[in-house]
Amino acid sequence: MSNFLKNALEDMKESAKAQRQVDKANFEANRAESKAHFEEVKARNSISAQKAEQQAKREEAMAQAQQRIAQAQARIDAAKQDTKTD
Repeated sequence: MSNFLKNALEDMKESAKAQRQVDKANFEANRAESKAHFEEVKARNSISAQKAEQQAKREEAMAQAQQRIAQAQARIDAAKQDTKTD
């Protein structure tokens, strides 16, 4: 009977050690993920990143405006051609 208890206690000790290692690994993973998230937010909120994002939005808006101008000019030219042929 004492051998059974001794084995049971030894198994519990090994299980506790293994669980501690798993817990430590999970803690380190959470810590690394938190730091990565912090660095991402820090980089995203920097002034240079904000300026680059705003510049990209302005360039996209300018490209859309230029496209609309070209389409409108094409319609104007088409309308002028129709009036000349009539």
